[in-house]
Amino acid sequence: MAEQGRRGVRARWLVLPVVALVAWGCVRGGGSSSDSGGPARTPSAGASSSAPPSATASSPSGSYDPADYAPQVRTYAKKAGVGAQLLMAILYNEDYKPHDAAFERSWQKYKPDAAFGIANMHRAAFDQTKRGRDFASRTWEELPDDRALAVEAAAWYLHDMSAQLPSHWAGSYTREELMALGYNAGGGNMAAFARGAKMGSQASDYLTRLRDNWKKAGAAVGG
Repeated sequence: MAEQGRRGVRARWLVLPVVALVAWGCVRGGGSSSDSGGPARTPSAGASSSAPPSATASSPSGSYDPADYAPQVRTYAKKAGVGAQLLMAILYNEDYKPHDAAFERSWQKYKPDAAFGIANMHRAAFDQTKRGRDFASRTWEELPDDRALAVEAAAWYLHDMSAQLPSHWAGSYTREELMALGYNAGGGNMAAFARGAKMGSQASDYLTRLRDNWKKAGAAVGG
């Protein structure tokens, strides 16, 4: 997700360390997903003040298809003033690892700097994004359990990336492509790419996948 692109991410998740898989099985067997493990991000309790369009869409376990969250994507994209197709494409880009709440927490114990939620957001990004927003009282630790919150936070992060873009930039990137690069690599790198800086392999791979997912994302949100 934001600020940490990965090379060959799909291949990496196909060969997850045995210790993480064993831990996942233990947590699932115990029927509990309350153990956040690893470093935490800001405190929060209660539900988000901006209720998701569907009470059944935020399922923290089981099979996951980004298209199932089209209602949330359209709602939060509109609130944040970003394109729904872009937000959905980000979810497709981030759909390279199992998005199960228990698994995410087990994986974080193995890799403490791992991201949380279906939009793969890191703690610092979430804490920065939530300031002054409807979900300011929520915590990063809630992202694996509340997929609607993950979509909402991602929408506002993209909003913040859009606000940081210069009025003109080098190259043939679209505004949405630069925002996606900012989501993946951070605002500083986004600004550098806008000035014409050469893109590394991780950012280049992220952009390629965004373009590959663009049409599918548009179909998912009705765009």
